[in-house]
Amino acid sequence: MQIRMKKSLSHLPKEKQTDLRLIARYVVEVLGDQCEMIILYGSYARGNYVEYDQRIEFGIPTYFMSDFDILVITRNDCNSSGISRQLEKVEDRYYKYKGMGRYAFTTHIHFIDETIKDFNKEIMKSRYFYTDIKKEGILLYDSGNCKLARRRKLNFSEIGELGQEYYTTKFKIATSFIRSAHHAYDDRDFNIAAFFLHQACENLYRAIILTFTMHTYKIHDLEELIKAAKTHSLEITKVFPRDTEEEIRLFNLLLKAYIEARYNKYYATTKEDIEALIPRVELLAAITKEVCENRIKEYASRARTTN
Repeated sequence: MQIRMKKSLSHLPKEKQTDLRLIARYVVEVLGDQCEMIILYGSYARGNYVEYDQRIEFGIPTYFMSDFDILVITRNDCNSSGISRQLEKVEDRYYKYKGMGRYAFTTHIHFIDETIKDFNKEIMKSRYFYTDIKKEGILLYDSGNCKLARRRKLNFSEIGELGQEYYTTKFKIATSFIRSAHHAYDDRDFNIAAFFLHQACENLYRAIILTFTMHTYKIHDLEELIKAAKTHSLEITKVFPRDTEEEIRLFNLLLKAYIEARYNKYYATTKEDIEALIPRVELLAAITKEVCENRIKEYASRARTTN
């Protein structure tokens, strides 16, 4: 059964509803018959958006606001760079209407665009980003000329290809961060080395989760990623044991590095800390490589037996 996309914005404040309808109108006016659909996705579609959050972090005033994440689906003959330039005009028009510049304290717009053919192709491949948009998104405009594809059950050959792609992408990013951590260590920039190691771990855990499930979590918390990844490999729990106070201290340094290594002037790591952490992260990389590649071989084996 074809699942209909949501259309209601009733979970949002009236002002946000008005803004989104105005943005959709501007997009249609600028793109004309090039526009097939406009879909709100992300936190404003789900309802867990942050309208405005200001705080003092480590002595520095910071603020955060969720964007309007909007997908514009166009005709198949549209050029993405040309569409992007036209969507910039929509942004300028919207910010002018709000009486504010692009960098003022107003909800910003984050546009992405896809042709209907490309978007449907990604749904058919069950790529999590696109299937999430279809499942959670809210339809702001529909020309009525096109239909979104149904997500279908993939065969093991297709699952293997997708798992290989996710693993290769995340593992490559992780190994790049490990190299960067070595460079930062050589430069005696130990805090930034800790940040790079955190990012390496984040991508390694995501590699495991994606290879096994074709889905991931939009979080940076290593503890939560470990919980999700260890359901597929208990080996990873050996990387950061927390049986002693020193092991707990080292893991907490890594855990906090995502934010504090860059912004907290009191956050401090030593040469010895990084020397202790690098081998652990490299061990995680080795385990990830083995676990993911074995899983991909399993997909290939099952594909052969089902053909």
